[in-house]
Amino acid sequence: MFLILLAILVIGIAIGAYALLAPRKVAAIVPPSAAPSAAAMSEAQRVDAVFATGALESDESTAYLVAALDDPSEAVALAAAHALAGSGRSAALQAYLRNDPGARSDRLRDTVDALQQL
Repeated sequence: MFLILLAILVIGIAIGAYALLAPRKVAAIVPPSAAPSAAAMSEAQRVDAVFATGALESDESTAYLVAALDDPSEAVALAAAHALAGSGRSAALQAYLRNDPGARSDRLRDTVDALQQL
């Protein structure tokens, strides 16, 4: 009985070690301008894509979110601004807002500030 328990313990340790040390796939992010189907996506799909990308922590995801700030839909741009601010990448958002002044940038800034106070 002891040998069976010992064998189960060794197998469990081996599986745990493999799970921790196994190579992981890195997600490739396609920028919105390079995605051929981005124009065919609905506004809701683009917002979903922005929030899904916001959960990733990479330079590519930050570039995708900054590019999404220029989306024709204000809802998509606001989702991108919220994702940037909420994931600790507010420096990229602030740089965008500084470089692109105007009424839309003011609305984005005001809305993100209001969301962060909730």
